[in-house]
Amino acid sequence: MKKGIKDLLDEARREIVTLGTAEAIALHGDPDTVFVDLRDPRELEREGTIPGAFRCTRGMLEFWIDPESPYHKPVFAEPKTFVFYCASGWRSALATKTAQDMGLEKVAHIDGGFGAWRKAGGPAEPFPPAKGG
Repeated sequence: MKKGIKDLLDEARREIVTLGTAEAIALHGDPDTVFVDLRDPRELEREGTIPGAFRCTRGMLEFWIDPESPYHKPVFAEPKTFVFYCASGWRSALATKTAQDMGLEKVAHIDGGFGAWRKAGGPAEPFPPAKGG
């Protein structure tokens, strides 16, 4: 094997912005920041999510970012800062590197992922969110 997961993560971490949980929590609610939850639906149902986060499973990220893709999502064409997160920060580090390589200029990820976010007291809600009424 030429590169293992440790090599890929080390390479990504050298080239991306990593936010501590306090920095990330301070950005929550900023209209120029989009939190992107990369976890799969089972994780969301089990653990909840950050309120207002855009959900994009890791497997669709490249397809949703690329404006030439038939699966492109317009949110990724907005002039926003994208803060990626997963459960523990591994998938989000790789996703942030990929998004940066694809041309998104303002990208970062949360060190320690959603687990660290919750431990730090970051806001969370069940998934799917409860319907008011």
